[in-house]
Amino acid sequence: MAEQSFTQYRADFPILAQSVNDEPLIYFDNAATTQKPLAVLDAMHTFYQRDYANIHRGVHTLAERSTHLYEQARQTVADFIHAEVHEVIFTSGTTAGINFLARGLVEPRLQAGDYILTTYLEHHSNLVPWQALAQRKGCELMFAPLTENYQVDLSALMQLDTSRVKALAIQHISNVLGVAQPIAQLVDWAKERDILVIVDGAQAVPHLEVDMRQLGVDAYCFSGHKLYGPTGIGVCYLNECWHTDCEPIHYGGEMIHYVGDQVSDYKESPWKFEAGTPPIAEAIGLAAAIRYVQAIGFEQINTHETALLQRLVEGLQQVKGVQLYGAGHGIVSFNIDGVHPHDAATAYDMEGIALRAGHHCAQPLMRRLNVPATLRASLALYNTQAEVDRMIVSTKRVREFFDHGIG
Repeated sequence: MAEQSFTQYRADFPILAQSVNDEPLIYFDNAATTQKPLAVLDAMHTFYQRDYANIHRGVHTLAERSTHLYEQARQTVADFIHAEVHEVIFTSGTTAGINFLARGLVEPRLQAGDYILTTYLEHHSNLVPWQALAQRKGCELMFAPLTENYQVDLSALMQLDTSRVKALAIQHISNVLGVAQPIAQLVDWAKERDILVIVDGAQAVPHLEVDMRQLGVDAYCFSGHKLYGPTGIGVCYLNECWHTDCEPIHYGGEMIHYVGDQVSDYKESPWKFEAGTPPIAEAIGLAAAIRYVQAIGFEQINTHETALLQRLVEGLQQVKGVQLYGAGHGIVSFNIDGVHPHDAATAYDMEGIALRAGHHCAQPLMRRLNVPATLRASLALYNTQAEVDRMIVSTKRVREFFDHGIG
């Protein structure tokens, strides 16, 4: 799809039509969170104005409407990721989903001396919960070997003693380097060894069409707000083979079947894992975001974002003193020699450009890159070639402003 065709979608995102520091806003912080189209805002607004009530708990008209919209949103998500509807558990986000899986699915399988396999690339949300679990159970983390391109080295992995590994917790796409992991191949390796595969898909779902049946994972988590949807809503796909063995970690209303004086039993999945009043409007907003993305098409979005990223990377490579660390799937991480990333990000902001600066919740990876932090530009479907070109020019200005003696 031509650049001009994609420009039309910018009008769907009102927040982009503003100036920051007297410059037109360029929003390049999409890996942190994406902006929301009118389709999402309108869906949530209409729900609150017309249909809002608590779900599953009333026979009156508003309760029935609300319940229908909520469960319809679950079906939309299931179709989106090619899963069965009862395999879709709504959470508050990727972090909540991973914590749920650590407690409810993996912990009961662990004994002292076991291992959880992960990588040095992980976002803290897919590392700290496993560290805490290992400490509780007397286990350890094992880090998978990586290639020079920061993918799991399958050949080297085959040589490791993984006889006591019970779970693999891994990201689908790095939020720092944009590197995609070979999830389907890792699943094949893991299934031969009775190892659970749990995937952090937060960065993948906005850029790739993901298919749970093709990937074959045990669990997969992602967040709505990185997919043009609202905050406060996420998805945990849990393969139906684990619905009985997985334990709920929140207890209360809605998830129960019968409450006795001393003990209770629970509903089937997904309601077994959704105690309390869920994020109803947010689920409806997520469904609207999915429909919006599907109407454009992932193939077209990927082509557009890939062209923009290539243009940005090539432009940054022409600026003296720019050090690139990785680029892919709409993400590029870099630094400017002699300039702290936070100072550079502030200078970019004065040019109206919103970038991320910091360790990106990936401190183990920063240590391996031998830097305390990086700059990160991350692209979305509403970004344009003109914005990329402005950023390249601004990078030259930022370097010259700090006058650190390069060229």
